Amino acid sequence: MFMATKMFRALEIPNYRLWIVGALVSNIGTWMQRVAQDWLVLTELTNHDAVATGITTGLQFLPVLVLAPYAGLIADRFNKRHVLMVTQSFMGLCALILGLLVVIDSAQLWQVYVLAGLLGIGASFDAPARQAFVSEIVPGSHLANAVALNSANFNLARLAGPGVAGAVIALVGTGPAFLLNGASFLAVITSLVFMRKDALHPSTPVVRGKGQVREGFSYVKGRKDLLLIFFLAFIIGTFGLNFQLTNALMATEVYGVGAGEYGILGSIMAVGTFAGALLAARRSAPRWRFLIGGGVFFGLAALASAWMPNYLLFALMLIPVGLGALTFLNSCNTMVQMSVPAQYRARVLALYLMVVQGGTPIGSPMVGGFAELFGTQIAVTIGAVLSLGASLLALFMWQKFKTNAVPLRSQFRELLGR
Repeated sequence: MFMATKMFRALEIPNYRLWIVGALVSNIGTWMQRVAQDWLVLTELTNHDAVATGITTGLQFLPVLVLAPYAGLIADRFNKRHVLMVTQSFMGLCALILGLLVVIDSAQLWQVYVLAGLLGIGASFDAPARQAFVSEIVPGSHLANAVALNSANFNLARLAGPGVAGAVIALVGTGPAFLLNGASFLAVITSLVFMRKDALHPSTPVVRGKGQVREGFSYVKGRKDLLLIFFLAFIIGTFGLNFQLTNALMATEVYGVGAGEYGILGSIMAVGTFAGALLAARRSAPRWRFLIGGGVFFGLAALASAWMPNYLLFALMLIPVGLGALTFLNSCNTMVQMSVPAQYRARVLALYLMVVQGGTPIGSPMVGGFAELFGTQIAVTIGAVLSLGASLLALFMWQKFKTNAVPLRSQFRELLGR
């Protein structure tokens, strides 16, 4: 009972309960859209064109490369709750437009590209405000738990979303999946409207001035620990975390299955990520051994998954893949949030998101190109090896940052939790 109470302690706060319920509905819709968008491009608008699918995914993340520093500044300068109302409304509109185009049988590939880019613009401004807003809903003593529960929430949606998307696509097509996602944004907007304003803990807005975007970069540059996190997040985010693309290619090209089986892959993988999120919720603070260990574990599991001999074994292998990925990402996110002062938090989070997501426009088309040239399994292998290599390099770099010069053997023991 005590362990369960500790795991869900952030839910004691009424505003956080509102927030997490609205986020769950919206996240289910988001995962439905991701599955439907890849399926639309891969099977309806092209003849299984991996590069086109990679470009679509890349365009959704491309804006973060340009806009993230400014998006973080806006979140630091303005009321985050108001920013979220605008961004959620904009992204919902993009989903509705795509859904209508598909329903009336007018969708073209270039239109999907444009709407993916617009959705990426909305997400670029939404993400830093949403991440930083959590610290205004809950007190600092509950922040690590709230961040972990956000991850659990996201991955609970990932359990449901792809499976629901596969069923919707199989029954009525991709258009209704986009329409349902557009409607799901109302859940977050509603939760923001009904929150108790007097129970929030808003940070002091940053006063307008010169060089404030540059201040965010300078702050990160002066923190070796953040630079190490950003390096590892870039490599793994760019070359390893391309599940939208690689799972679709593995499903269709390697195992020859349909939309329903493809949607199930995301749900099975979410079993691992959900378990990882719940384990993270038990920890009172993030640790380096979970961050780097999560990267190592993810690289090994992804490498093994690429060579599973059949669909069932591949699907089961996605559970440890998801566990490793979530352990790594949650540790990165929590470390950044808990170690950065409030006046810089949104800007630094925006730079972190730029690093972990902004590499997707580079990595996704590259992985698609590798799949076209060498085959899907080789493409997944390349991403896994790069992720594993970067994690091992980060382990050696981490040792250098340690002020007490602990021997490497002891570092490995700490990493393994012994």
